[in-house]
Amino acid sequence: MLALSLLVFALSHKSGDPRTVMLTAYTSKEQWDAWGREWGLDKPLLQQYAIWLGRALRGDLGESLRELRPVGKVIAERIPATLELAGGAFAFSILIGVPLGVLSAVRRGGVLDYAGRTFALFGQALPPFWLGIMLILIFAVRFDWFPTSGRGNIAHYVLPSITLGWLTAAGMLRIMRSSMLEVLDSEYIKLARAKGVSYTSLVWKHALRNALLAPLTYAGLVLAGLITGAVVTETVFAWPGVGRLAVQSVNNNDFPAMTGVVLMFSLIYLGMNLLIDVAYALIDPRIRY
Repeated sequence: MLALSLLVFALSHKSGDPRTVMLTAYTSKEQWDAWGREWGLDKPLLQQYAIWLGRALRGDLGESLRELRPVGKVIAERIPATLELAGGAFAFSILIGVPLGVLSAVRRGGVLDYAGRTFALFGQALPPFWLGIMLILIFAVRFDWFPTSGRGNIAHYVLPSITLGWLTAAGMLRIMRSSMLEVLDSEYIKLARAKGVSYTSLVWKHALRNALLAPLTYAGLVLAGLITGAVVTETVFAWPGVGRLAVQSVNNNDFPAMTGVVLMFSLIYLGMNLLIDVAYALIDPRIRY
């Protein structure tokens, strides 16, 4: 986090002087210098970083140059919208990817297998921004089934969740299928079948649990990725989340908001990796030893 904070702080300042956003035809040199003193831009970059880091460690990420409010409050207001969208996309990924992956493995070479792999192929090939626009044109503009943008009732979540979650559902399907195929070919599964265990119980109770380790790792990273990777989807659907805040901060050269958003995203990734390691031991008792 320390190395990342230095990198992000330096790159955000290399994007240009944020005071240019405030310039008007009536801005004087005195006003320009006053902004520099107020935001600490008159000091060397390393000194600026040291001041900013000291405040950040106390929970003060500075003031947004665009909204003229503390960055922490601005991000806190946007987080619920991003978490809701990421939750919808994650639910879509799990509810579609896991069952289709299991069925694709169980019906290897059949119609369900080809249908599942076709779904995965399209999910990994279609760019999210294009997919979002096509979903809006077809289901919002042509058929008028869903709203085109914004955050409101449950209908507003359908198209953004599919747009954000299709790629991860495709990845979940492929990993689940590979894991299930490996488990179904193992010796203990063959022994259980020889003992007369029902095929349904064999697949959904015994094989599925042992095949979940790889999908669990992917699911944890997916959830973090959905939270941090919602930038494109939130922009396409005008979703008032942190991803859209990041785009607006870049466009307005609002470096306090930019650094705050990136640090929050990084912390989510680190925390999710820790949770995945803990979950390993809960699912597979062998790892505890």
